[in-house]
Amino acid sequence: MPRGEPVRQLHDGFVPGRFAIDAYGRGGFRFADMSHRGAILALPSGVHRWPVEAGAGLTAADFALVLAEKTAIDTLLVGTGEAPRMLTEDIRWLLRDAGIGFDVMATGAAARTYNIMLGENRRVAAALLPVD
Repeated sequence: MPRGEPVRQLHDGFVPGRFAIDAYGRGGFRFADMSHRGAILALPSGVHRWPVEAGAGLTAADFALVLAEKTAIDTLLVGTGEAPRMLTEDIRWLLRDAGIGFDVMATGAAARTYNIMLGENRRVAAALLPVD
């Protein structure tokens, strides 16, 4: 994110609508003419604050909002920070059982891939951990 830009939190942790990720880095993301520090879920319903810590391990419970929208998602892109980190087996099976394909990659690659797939009007979602 550009230096000097004010960082505003998502209103009640949610912005409705599908938005491209305009920028990432410095611990947050820019989209929809606003900035947010921390992790986000870009889902068909909108962009949600994702209350997970970048250094902590992800759990199945962290994907509850994704599962709630499973009928509108074919592919979930998971950005795990600076480098790709495998999801645990229980999370992989949770997503498979829900019929959601997924790909795990560094956050930058996930954000760029999300933007391309969103531009192609595909049924994509992203779970993105911030990077510095």
